[in-house]
Amino acid sequence: MPRMLRPGLVCFAAFAATFAFGASAQEQPAAHPAAEVHDLGLQDPNLPDGPSRAETPASSPGAGDNLNDFAMAGDIEALEPYKLVRSLQFVQDAVVRGDHSAMEMQRFLIGVIESRLRSADQKVFDDPRNVDAALIYAMSGGNPETLDILAIKDKFGNFDNEVVTVLRAYLNGRAAKTKTTLAEIVETYKDTEIGPYMTLVAANVLAATNDLSALELFDWARLTAPGTLIEEAALRRSLFIAARKNLVDEALKYAQLYARRFINSPYAGQYADLLVDLVVLNYGKVGDERLSEILSFMDRPRKREVYLRIARKAAISGLRDLAVFASGKAEELLGPTDSAPQALADLYSGMARIPTDGVDGVLARLNAMPGRQLSGRDRALREAAQIIAAEVLRKPDPNSLTQAFSPNMDTSGVGNDTDSRPLAAGENVSANSSYNRDGEAEIDEETAAADEVFRGFVSDRKQTLERIDKLLEGVEEDKGS
Repeated sequence: MPRMLRPGLVCFAAFAATFAFGASAQEQPAAHPAAEVHDLGLQDPNLPDGPSRAETPASSPGAGDNLNDFAMAGDIEALEPYKLVRSLQFVQDAVVRGDHSAMEMQRFLIGVIESRLRSADQKVFDDPRNVDAALIYAMSGGNPETLDILAIKDKFGNFDNEVVTVLRAYLNGRAAKTKTTLAEIVETYKDTEIGPYMTLVAANVLAATNDLSALELFDWARLTAPGTLIEEAALRRSLFIAARKNLVDEALKYAQLYARRFINSPYAGQYADLLVDLVVLNYGKVGDERLSEILSFMDRPRKREVYLRIARKAAISGLRDLAVFASGKAEELLGPTDSAPQALADLYSGMARIPTDGVDGVLARLNAMPGRQLSGRDRALREAAQIIAAEVLRKPDPNSLTQAFSPNMDTSGVGNDTDSRPLAAGENVSANSSYNRDGEAEIDEETAAADEVFRGFVSDRKQTLERIDKLLEGVEEDKGS
């Protein structure tokens, strides 16, 4: 029989943990820095890492649990690790469903669980539920070093060496070497409490090697843990992989599922970046109708934000029509007091309209735009747009239209108009040139002045381009994917 955790009353556990140990919260070890990267293996190291918890295995009360199990006590030893981990799971799932106030509780519980696991007697792990809890803790943002300590202290073989080895390799950045072993472990533990977690880790390993079969594992993980942090991460990572593989229809499906289930997640900003990249790079396939269908699950401020991001990236990428369209959609969603979003919409649409006939009007709008309503990157974009617009309107210098002789031109081997032979000594290179005593050509003042004007024109244009490049250094990443 596979080892299964019996679900407990997670709300009471969380409340008990908070009440009993709130006074000592400052003394608890903080979540390990690696938790920001290896949170369940959920966050993509290359990037920016559902609704009924009752559907998941660890959510409904079990027959063997009662309120006495969660009696509030002042000693941390009074709570079993698996009960604390259930509380952590409950809190993490609440966070991705939109309760951001639970993030402090999440950090606190991770510290409490680390202290409990490190101080636990080996007999505690005779209960398989506590073994699974330790593994889930390691994959849920806990300190990887705690798992190392538990593996070293294990004298009774309670921890599966293969699972521990694979997880330690993954959490320490050696995931590529664990591919084959991970597949075997996923199959072995598929129907256990740690199954969805191990599947998610395996999917991340495959995704890192651009293996398309990662999508199947992500699907399995999210379908076996609906409404949880696992499903949220699996959907977000599936969108990333499908978009990178140019599977537009599949990517749109994942994007819509995420918008419907986890749009209030603290990771929704990363999702929005992925969605914007997908739309800008494939707008011909996506279309306004499908985009509107995805955005229908968002409130007005979120819709407006997505359209503004699309307009910004389209303007930088030179997609004029898309930038103007997205800016217009964002303006439709503005409220009476939305002055900052209005300024952004004007900026992006103005950038897109610079090559048109109304450049003078665009430049006037850019100059009138209050800089305090723009971020540093957007101020740099506005200044670059102002320079480009001013250069478009600038009248050409008449001297730049003349052809001037350059003294740096190589005239060796060049003949006159009637003879292709090389110039002989004493022959003039041009009607306006003469030779000095050393046989070097002399340029008259008029030709030299014209040449100086030409070189000044080239130098001025070069400096203008350098200024624009410097202004755009802070937004260069927006030109990628």
